[in-house]
Amino acid sequence: MPGLAAAPFSWHIGVTGGIGSGKSTVTGILQAAGACVIDADQLARDCTRPHGAAIAHIRSAFGDTFIDADGSMRRDRMRKLVFRDPIAKHKLESIIHPLVLQQAQTLAAEAARQGYRVIVYDIPLLAESAHWRKRLDRVVVVDCDEATQIQRVMQRSGLTQAAAASIIASQASRQQRWQIADAVIDNGASTTLQQLHTQVRALASNFGLISG
Repeated sequence: MPGLAAAPFSWHIGVTGGIGSGKSTVTGILQAAGACVIDADQLARDCTRPHGAAIAHIRSAFGDTFIDADGSMRRDRMRKLVFRDPIAKHKLESIIHPLVLQQAQTLAAEAARQGYRVIVYDIPLLAESAHWRKRLDRVVVVDCDEATQIQRVMQRSGLTQAAAASIIASQASRQQRWQIADAVIDNGASTTLQQLHTQVRALASNFGLISG
């Protein structure tokens, strides 16, 4: 497996889903079952924190106005820019994605040395990022209807309905995620937490984590 090779017989599983889909809950269940979870979004945040690995590159590409006084990226300002400017979005991704991939590779190798045989990558933008898919054995999509996504995001983050809908619109569609899925976990409005656990445990058993 190029880029994320580890010890023999390790599974490399990508888990993705739109904002508010419950992706983090699914990866948490897999972690409790014995998987190592690598959070790509957290790695991206780490490299844009004060004096993180991406900061010098961001300063060079976008200027000092996108760097806060504490040495971190100004997320609010950058978010507004990349939402309206696809070129800026691509430029930012070209800085952050290689750093995230490199760190994920390091963490995966360490997990393999520790004896993990299932390594789960929590990747919000997996459908939008082809370079991840060729490094994974399986892709799991956590699926949810848009109305439920909006409701969850509003409750969790205090965003307006319009703001939540705007974020969802900027991400891959449900259909695009289905196209890359090897397995789909249903976590819509009618799915109970127990039903979600049942689905994830059945999936985990396929990778030798726990019995279904």
